[in-house]
Amino acid sequence: MTSISAPKMTFSRFLMYLFVIVVALLMFSPVVVVILGSIRTTGEFMSNPVALPKTGIKWENYTDILTKPEFWRSVGNSLRITLTTTFLVILAAAPLAAIFARVSFKGRSVLFNILSIGLLFPLVVAILPVFLQIRNLNLINSFWGVILPLVTFSLPGSTVILIGFFRAIPAELEDASYIDGCTTFGFFRHVLFPLARPAIAAIATLTVVNAWNEYFLSLVVLGDSKKWPLTLGIMQFQGQYGTEWARVMAYITLLIIPAVIFYLLAERYIVTGLTGGELKG
Repeated sequence: MTSISAPKMTFSRFLMYLFVIVVALLMFSPVVVVILGSIRTTGEFMSNPVALPKTGIKWENYTDILTKPEFWRSVGNSLRITLTTTFLVILAAAPLAAIFARVSFKGRSVLFNILSIGLLFPLVVAILPVFLQIRNLNLINSFWGVILPLVTFSLPGSTVILIGFFRAIPAELEDASYIDGCTTFGFFRHVLFPLARPAIAAIATLTVVNAWNEYFLSLVVLGDSKKWPLTLGIMQFQGQYGTEWARVMAYITLLIIPAVIFYLLAERYIVTGLTGGELKG
């Protein structure tokens, strides 16, 4: 029986690896096009998007961008939006999740279901009512007009992730903390929050990547080019008579590098945070 089933297992594993490789290549192919386009001239890119440089690597596509003050101003704007959004998401999601996970009160399930509905509606779908609300609050051309909607739409998913972690913490720890004189807030601060660091790292990583790459909301809210984040700075290469595609590709490469590096460094926290591995192990 072993000799018959072994080839089947080997073939199935081969198909699995083949499927993963094909999907990875399909997902990575746009990145290859961007990188190759960033080191060539616009003419070379337009003639063949995936070819190697014919006249040498055009590093000036990068140096021209990196020497512009507008680029570094956009970097500062992106950092401001990303860091503020991430801080506010953690600040709001952690106590909210602790309440849903550890406190029994009337109507908890109803409120949790209302919160969970937020997972079904992405920001793009609700952009019109969001824009009207931002305008009513006089937040047009304000960083807060971008930050607050990002926090709002990131809150449901972040809260759900943290609820799973908080519920996995044994009740004996809570009882012991109260015996030692801890208040409810003290239990949250000294026990729940430190033990949930993997989940907090996960939601922080997801929020950073999402806020760093945000484009549509910034386009709708921020009309002042001095407040544009990196995702909108790409429009400076679109002229009346054409687009500098080589510069665009270089700009996109510079845009995605920080997000990719941050994601790779925090990938293990995302896996642990979403699975609750440290608490269950």
